[in-house]
Amino acid sequence: MNHAELFGNIKRKKSFLCVGLDTETDKLPASVLKAKDPIFEFNRRIVDATHEYVVAYKPNVAFYECHGTKGWQALDSTVRYIKEKYPDVLVIADAKRGDIGNTSKMYAKTFFEAMPFDAVTVAPYMGEDSVTPFLSYPDKWVILLALTSNKGADDFQYHSDDGIRLFERVLNVAQRWGNTDNLMFVVGATRAAMLTDIRKLVPEHFLLVPGVGAQGGSLAEVSKFGMTGKCGLLVNSSRAIIFADSSPKFAATAAEKAREVRDEMQVHLSARNIQ
Repeated sequence: MNHAELFGNIKRKKSFLCVGLDTETDKLPASVLKAKDPIFEFNRRIVDATHEYVVAYKPNVAFYECHGTKGWQALDSTVRYIKEKYPDVLVIADAKRGDIGNTSKMYAKTFFEAMPFDAVTVAPYMGEDSVTPFLSYPDKWVILLALTSNKGADDFQYHSDDGIRLFERVLNVAQRWGNTDNLMFVVGATRAAMLTDIRKLVPEHFLLVPGVGAQGGSLAEVSKFGMTGKCGLLVNSSRAIIFADSSPKFAATAAEKAREVRDEMQVHLSARNIQ
């Protein structure tokens, strides 16, 4: 899925919503616990209920690999189900991988060959040779961490000895490795005011923006500072949608919450005359 195809889905669905499938087993509704694979059953019902409002799903790998073999099976079943039933939806492995070249090559094989993900989040700290193995796959995306929303981001990401903050150096240098069809950047929603500076450096790249919803990020501010003429945003919400309800009607409630976010997104798209 390239930049134009992703933008086409955004226009068609009037949405730039990414739903994070951060499936915590201790929050699963009792109604799915008797299933053979409760994690997959929960994910399947969430996906079936929300897909018409969503352009991307983002399972955070940590919530699966902590369960060992069963967790990896649930992750594999989830991504295959989405790709088989809703092939127009981008599926992101939120894995934050990044290591020396040959190791990154194996990570890329994991998410792009062994499992049919469309994109993977990657940490840039080790530089070009840790990132380029992921970029060798056609029609796949690297989503590079740039400016995150956690408190610890202040430890390194704003550091500057020469007037260029570290996250700005990441944005500047990484553009040499990829292009607008295979490289996105992560920018946390709680750092929305920084999007003005970020858009000066990456005016056309898609940005994956986590932190809207339970983490308190503002969709209005993200849209104001980060939206481009081709949208250029994937805004993620996880807990506020998937765990909005623990009753047997959890999937219907998730659909309602996703629709509410989609409706607000439609307003912001219309304001930019993106129809």
